[in-house]
Amino acid sequence: MTPSTEIDIQVTGAAPAVKAGEAIEEAGRRLLSTLRAKVALSTELDLAHDALEEAWAALVAFCVGDLRRHLAASDQVLYAPAAGAAETRLLVRALRLQVRSLDERIEALSRTDDADTVDALAHGIEALTAAHLEAEQTVLLPALAALPGGADMESLTAAWSTMQAGGHLDRPDVVDVARIPHDQRHPRIFARYARLAPGEAFTLVNNHDPKPLRREFEAAHPDGFTWDYLESGPERWRVRIGRVATHVR
Repeated sequence: MTPSTEIDIQVTGAAPAVKAGEAIEEAGRRLLSTLRAKVALSTELDLAHDALEEAWAALVAFCVGDLRRHLAASDQVLYAPAAGAAETRLLVRALRLQVRSLDERIEALSRTDDADTVDALAHGIEALTAAHLEAEQTVLLPALAALPGGADMESLTAAWSTMQAGGHLDRPDVVDVARIPHDQRHPRIFARYARLAPGEAFTLVNNHDPKPLRREFEAAHPDGFTWDYLESGPERWRVRIGRVATHVR
């Protein structure tokens, strides 16, 4: 594939992704704007001690609540279906590494009361969040829309908004993909896997042996999943897919 062809794919994929993902993008802009305001106040050393401590507490509450809720919604709704596709697998790994780094900084921020440490951590969280949201909006969403068959961005956006509002997504025990289009099967399965807690599992029902899916799981979640055949054809396959109890993403 030539570089010009890759550019064409990204451009044509961007329009539907941007249109369907407007709620995600607008939420990201609001999140970053609020974060920047709280960081600015928390690092204003001319404030009285009590006011400064109050600003620190508000920043920690925002990061632990709103920011982490955004990251969790993106991981379960957007990263999960992209994790199984070769075109977006490395992108998802990079985004998840950013999330891990943000989590570490948020945890450190919640444990310190030193002004210099707060200043460094707060500005680090702000910069990393800005870069992370930029990657989500300008790279991940267009990449999802450009996947073979195209991701169902309308459904993904609705699910993301549900989680962002504090709601919960369906967690069916059985995922039957036999009657849905082939190019929509794997994203749906990876999305369901993302909602598993360690030690939980669901049953996949398919009309063929899902060996290609297993290879995608091995690439996306090495040593992190279980795979047990419950039924092996000739017309129906049932596989119990679980998240390893001791696995750390």
